[in-house]
Amino acid sequence: MARVKRGVTTHARHKEIIKLASGYRGRASTCFRVAIEKVEKALRYAYRDRKAKKREMRALWIMRINAGVREYGLTYARFINGLKQLGIELDRKQLSDLAATEPTAFKALVDQVKTTLDKAA
Repeated sequence: MARVKRGVTTHARHKEIIKLASGYRGRASTCFRVAIEKVEKALRYAYRDRKAKKREMRALWIMRINAGVREYGLTYARFINGLKQLGIELDRKQLSDLAATEPTAFKALVDQVKTTLDKAA
């Protein structure tokens, strides 16, 4: 049986890892042994933070809505409750965008919610 030389595949695998590690500091960008550790750690962080990014964005939207609503004397919780009572199905991303870019439209929405909450109370 013929001997299999694996230099080509090993070189290709090393080259791929080194390419992923380009831009890292010190030996992490040139030495395979160090680079593979750093790349694996970076990929673990990337996987974890793709999930965390979703949580952080939702928290940011809620903060923006709360800040926009408090200008008109409501709290976030009461505002969301009022929207549900009205049957308005805007998600938090859209609401935060409205609060930041279209203050007049957002004020109209808040006024609608206020009248609904006053009737219910």
